[in-house]
Amino acid sequence: MWSACDVVLRDGAIAHLRPVRAGEGAQLRALHARMSDRSNYFRFFTSGRSAADRYVDHLVDTADPTHGALVAEVGGRLVGVAGYERLADPAQAEIAFAVEEAQHGRGVGSLLLEHLAAYARDRGVTTFVAQVHAQNTAMLGVFADAGFPVRRRRDAEVVDVTFPVTPTESLLAAQDSRESEADVRSLRALLRPRSVAVVGASRRPRTVGHEVVRNIVAGGFPGPVHVVNPHASEVAGVAASPTVGDLPGPVDLAVVAVPAAAAGEVVDDCARAGVRAIVVLTAGFAEAGARGRAREAELVARARSAGMRIVGPNCMGIVNTAAGVALNATFAVAPPRAGRIGVVSQSGGLGIALLEQASALGLGLSTFVSTGNKADVSGNDLLLWAEQDPGTDVVALYLESFGNPRKFSRIARRVSRAKPVVAVKGGGSGAGSRAARSHTAAAVTSRTHVDALFRQAGVIAVDGLGELLDTVSLLAHQPLPAGGRLAIVGNAGGPCVLAADAADAAGLTVAELTPVTQDDLRAILPPGAAVAGPVDTIASVSGPAFEKALRAVLADPGVDGLLAVVAPTPLTGPDDLPAAIRAAAGHTGKPVLAVLLGQVPRVTTLEPTDRAVCAYSVPEDAVRAFARAAGHATWLARRVGTVPNLTGLDRDRARAIVDDALTKAPDGCWLPAERAVDLVAAYGIPIVPVTRVAAADAAAAAAARLGGPVVLKAGNPDLVHKSDRGGVALGLATPAAAAAAYATMAELLGDEMGGGLVSPTAEAGIETLVGVVQDPAFGPLVAFGLGGVLTDLLADRAYRLLPLTDVDAAELVREPRGARQVLGGFRGAAAGDQAAVEEVLLRVARLADAIPEIREMDINPLIVTPSGAVAVDVKIRVAPAPDATDPTLRRLR
Repeated sequence: MWSACDVVLRDGAIAHLRPVRAGEGAQLRALHARMSDRSNYFRFFTSGRSAADRYVDHLVDTADPTHGALVAEVGGRLVGVAGYERLADPAQAEIAFAVEEAQHGRGVGSLLLEHLAAYARDRGVTTFVAQVHAQNTAMLGVFADAGFPVRRRRDAEVVDVTFPVTPTESLLAAQDSRESEADVRSLRALLRPRSVAVVGASRRPRTVGHEVVRNIVAGGFPGPVHVVNPHASEVAGVAASPTVGDLPGPVDLAVVAVPAAAAGEVVDDCARAGVRAIVVLTAGFAEAGARGRAREAELVARARSAGMRIVGPNCMGIVNTAAGVALNATFAVAPPRAGRIGVVSQSGGLGIALLEQASALGLGLSTFVSTGNKADVSGNDLLLWAEQDPGTDVVALYLESFGNPRKFSRIARRVSRAKPVVAVKGGGSGAGSRAARSHTAAAVTSRTHVDALFRQAGVIAVDGLGELLDTVSLLAHQPLPAGGRLAIVGNAGGPCVLAADAADAAGLTVAELTPVTQDDLRAILPPGAAVAGPVDTIASVSGPAFEKALRAVLADPGVDGLLAVVAPTPLTGPDDLPAAIRAAAGHTGKPVLAVLLGQVPRVTTLEPTDRAVCAYSVPEDAVRAFARAAGHATWLARRVGTVPNLTGLDRDRARAIVDDALTKAPDGCWLPAERAVDLVAAYGIPIVPVTRVAAADAAAAAAARLGGPVVLKAGNPDLVHKSDRGGVALGLATPAAAAAAYATMAELLGDEMGGGLVSPTAEAGIETLVGVVQDPAFGPLVAFGLGGVLTDLLADRAYRLLPLTDVDAAELVREPRGARQVLGGFRGAAAGDQAAVEEVLLRVARLADAIPEIREMDINPLIVTPSGAVAVDVKIRVAPAPDATDPTLRRLR
C-alpha cells in the first residue's frame, strides 16, 4: 500500500509527499493564492478565487471515500496538490493538479501524478481522466511525458485526457530516466563538493575526525577545507571555527564525527548554514538498538527537511579521485590510487580492508563510498551515480542487505549492460529452517533470492574480498572475452595442468589449437614442447620465443582468451617472460592474464597502464576471474527479454477465489484442492480437474463420470507427503476400484483424510515442479526443477525473481542439470515440450504478480510430454498480502 515518502526533485532537492489532512484548508488556500490568475483559470476554468475555495473545502473532507488527494511539501511548505474524484463508474476517477509557479520545472507535477496513480490504484481506481485547458501546455506536457498510455481528444479549448493507471514498461522506463537524472543531481554535493567541513575533528592524532582532515588535505582537495571544533583554533594545520554557522564561506559537504547524541544538533546547524550534504561517520544509531533507530530516523528527517542527503551513519567516509575533486574524506591509512573502479561498501571494516588492499595491489579507484547504515543514500543511489560517471568503468559492491531489491534489479540490469557490476553479498549464511509445507518454500533461503537477483540483473557474484579484487582487476584492465575458450601457455607442465583442471571446474573450455597454430609453435619453441593445449613451452624457453608463442596462440580463431603461466627458473631473467607477456598482450584485442608463481600479492598488474595484464599468484584465481568475465560476456550477448502478452488471464476470477478464501480464514490458509485448481485455471494453466467426494459411493460415481483409470487422493490440504502416508491411489480402472480405494484410505487415515479428490489419470511424461514463494522485500520467486516424490532429494532447482521475461523462462527451464537432460531426451527417451513449460512458468509468474496474497504455490508434478504440459497436483497457501509499497515508485528509503 502507498505510504507517505520523501522524493527527489529534478534539481536534486527533496520533497515530501503525503495524503492531504483534514484541517489544512488554510495551507491549501494559501497555495492557490500564490498561484497566478492564469494558473488558477487553467485549473478551474473560471476567474476569481471562489472555485478554489470550494475545491479546498471538498478536498479536506478526508472521510469521503469518493475522492483522495496527495500534497507535496518542500522545506515544510506545501507547494503542490493532486487529487482524484471518482466518477459514476467508481473504477474511473477525474484528476486535477495545482503546483505553485515557483516550483514549476522541478518535476513536482510528474511525481504527484506517479504517486497519485499508485495511491488511487490501491483504492480500486483503474483509469484516470482529466480535462485540461488547451493552452495549459505545462500540464499537457506532464501527461505526455509521464509514460502512461495517454489518449487525448480536443473539444474546442478543452483537451480530454484518459489513461489506465496500471504500470507499463514505458511508464517504468520513463520513471527510471527521471529518477536517474534527479538522483545524480542530489549526490553531486556529496561526490563532487566544492568545499568541505569536518565537524568534530579533534586536535589529537589517530582520532577519526583528525585523520579525516589529514587525508583531505594530503589528498590535494582543491577547494576550501574547514574544521569545526569549539575547543581548538586549528586541527592538523586547518583553522577551526566553533560552529558550522561561524565558517568563513559556504560549505557543500560536512563530514560529521561528533558523538551520536550531538549529531542531530549538528545537522540542524548544517541546515541553517546552507550545507548541501552530510557524511555521518559516528556509530550509535540503528545498529545499536531501538533508541539508536529512533535517533537515526530523526537525523534523516531533519536532513531531508532541509534538502540534504546523508551518507551513513556508522560509516568510514567517501572518496572521489576524479581530476578536480581529489577528495579522500575517510580515515583509512593508505591513500587511494586514482583509477576506474567505483566501490560501494556497506561494511566500514571491510571497506577499510578493501582500500588498503587495493592500494597495496596498485588498483585504482574512481570513487569509494562506505554506506554504513544506509539511512539515506543507498547502493541503488550509488549505482545510478556510477552509471553516468565517465571515470568509472567497473562497479564493485559489498552488500549486507537490500532496502529495495526490486528497484536494485531494475537499475543493475541497466548498469550491467554498460559497466560490469561485481558484488559480494554478506550475511547469507544464516538461512535457518522454516516451517514451510511446500517444497519450494522449504528449499528457499535468503541466498536463493540474492543469487536469482544477481543472475537476472547481470551482476557478477563473488565470494569474499579476494575474489572481488581478482575479478575487478581483470575487468578494469582487460577486454571481455568473446567466449569461454581459454588457451593456457606456460613454462612448466604442472601449473598448466592445475590451470586446465580449474578451467574445467569453472565450466570453461581449454582451447584446442588448430593444426596451423601447432605447426607455428613447433617452429618457435624448443624441442620437447607440448603444443596441442595446454602449451608447455618447457623451462628453457627464451623471452623472445615465449612472446612469439603467445602471439601465435592469440591469433588462433579458437581462442577467446589466454592465460600465461610463469614458474621462476634460473634459465631466464626475472622479467624476461613477464616482459614477453606484456608485449604480446599489446597486440591483441583478447584478454590476457598471467600467473607468476611465487609472487606475494594475490593479484597485481605487470605495468601501470589502463590495458595492463593482471598477474595472479596461483592459476585457480586467474581462471575463476576469467570465467566470471566470460559469463558476463555471455549475459551481455543474450537477447534482452520481454514480458510477453498472454491471453486467457482472468484476474477478476482469480481475485474472487482468493478474497473468498481470506474472508473465511482472515489469517490465511491452504486452499482446498478444487479451489487451487480453479485458481491456476483462471490464468490459463493446463491442469487436471478434480472432483471432491466424501464417501466411497461418491468416489465410484465420480470415476464412472470420468471414465477410464482415475486417481484418488486424500482431500486434506494440510496433509503433507500424501503418497508416503497412503493418501494417493493410482490407476483405479473401475468405479468399484475407486470405491474400494476410498474405503481403504479412510480406514488408514481416519479424520486426517479430509474426504477425497478424484481426477482422471494424466498422460505419462516427465514429472517436473513449478513453484512460487512470496518474499516481502524481493517479491515472488519462481522455482523450476524435476518434480515427483523425489524432488526434495534431488534438490535440482533453479529460481528467478519477477518480472519474469521470456528469456528468464527459457533459462529457468534449461538451468537445472537434471531437468535439462531429461527434458532434452535422456538416453533416447522422447524429449519434453520445453516451450509448453516456459508458458506455464510465465503464466504462474503473472498469477503470482497479480495476486500477492499467494504466499506459497507448488505445482508438483507438472507432467511434460512431447506435445504439452499439464499440472496434476497443486498446493497454494494464501494469506494477507505483505504491506509493501510499490517498489517501482520514485521514493527515498
